Amino acid sequence: MFHRSVRAYPAEQDRAFPGDELIRAAIGSLTHAVTIRCAPHDVWPWLAQMGAGRAGWYSYDRIDNGGQPSADQILPQFQSIAVGTVFPALPRVTEGFVLVQFEPERSLILAWPSPDGHYLTTWAFVLDEPEPGVTRLLVRSRAGRGYRFHGVPMWLIPLGHFIMQRKQLIGIARRAEGRAPLAALYDRNESLREVGCAADRSAWGPRARWLAWVAAHPLVEARTVARAC
Repeated sequence: MFHRSVRAYPAEQDRAFPGDELIRAAIGSLTHAVTIRCAPHDVWPWLAQMGAGRAGWYSYDRIDNGGQPSADQILPQFQSIAVGTVFPALPRVTEGFVLVQFEPERSLILAWPSPDGHYLTTWAFVLDEPEPGVTRLLVRSRAGRGYRFHGVPMWLIPLGHFIMQRKQLIGIARRAEGRAPLAALYDRNESLREVGCAADRSAWGPRARWLAWVAAHPLVEARTVARAC
C-alpha cells in the first residue's frame, strides 16, 4: 500500500515560520510537511483556492466541505487573492479563516480573528524548493489564548488535527502531481502510521496516546479511528 509521510523534520519543527509573530505566546503549535514531486509554481494554485464553497479543503469533505468533493482541478475564479480574503471554514457561512499574509509561490498565512482583534489561531502554509522541481510543503497551526474548538477536549485536538491535516497534505500533493483521480483509492484505507509526529505525545495524556497507538496500527483504517474519536 502506498504510504506518504507527513512528518516534519526536526529542523522544520524548530524553524521560524511566517506568521509565527501573530501569536507570540502560543498555547499549542503543530507542524507537518509533505514532499511533492513538482515545483512550488504548480502547488501554489491549489493553496490559493482553498476553502469551503471554493475548491474545498482537500481533507474529509463530509466534515469540512458539506459532503461536496474537493476540486481536482484549478479553478481560475479563486486564484485572485488579497489580504482580507475569507477562506470559509464550512459551506454557506461567511466566517472563516482570513488571509493575513502571503507571498505567491512562497507562503500563505491564514488566521481566525477574535472579536477583540487578536488571533485565536493561525495556519501557515510554506513552500520550500529543496531541489529543482521538488516542493516541500510545510504547514504549521498555532493556537492563542482563548482558543476553543467546538468544545473538543484539548487533549484530543492534536490527534484530530493530525488526521485532518494529513489527509489535506496528501490530497494537495496528489492533485499537484496530477494524480487526483487516484486519491480516493489510496485515501479510503490509508493507515495513520505518522500519528507520532503530530505533537509531543507525552503531553497528550493516556487516552490520546491510546488512540495514537490504535491509529498507528497498520490494520486500522482512518475511518475506524475517526469513529473512536
